Amino acid sequence: MLLHLPDGKNAEAVRTAMTETVKTLPNHLWKSITWDQRTEMAQHHQFSIDTGIDIYFCDPHSPWQRGSNENTNGLLRQYFPKGTDLSLHGPQKLVEVAQSLNNRPRQTLDWKKPAEVLAELITGEDVATTD
Repeated sequence: MLLHLPDGKNAEAVRTAMTETVKTLPNHLWKSITWDQRTEMAQHHQFSIDTGIDIYFCDPHSPWQRGSNENTNGLLRQYFPKGTDLSLHGPQKLVEVAQSLNNRPRQTLDWKKPAEVLAELITGEDVATTD
């Protein structure tokens, strides 16, 4: 899930967008979130109060502690190269990119698509499809 931050990536905008996003999925899917030590995460305590989700922080300079996030950042660079002005892209572009990424098979998911795994977690059924 990608967050559109029209008001910039300050702590309040990130907290608000994260809170709205987690409420779009069933509660049982959100146990914890791991964040890095950046300033836009400063309202993590309020986020936990608002959502009941535990927040964990990586050690400084330890990107391997957030491997899935780092991998996703690399995949996002295919759509938004480093230095891209993200304010030029609206929420619809983020939806398109997220749909594209969520329909790419991942080795870490035993070559299932993230969208398939999410559907299975929501419905409790195997929804793997053949294209």
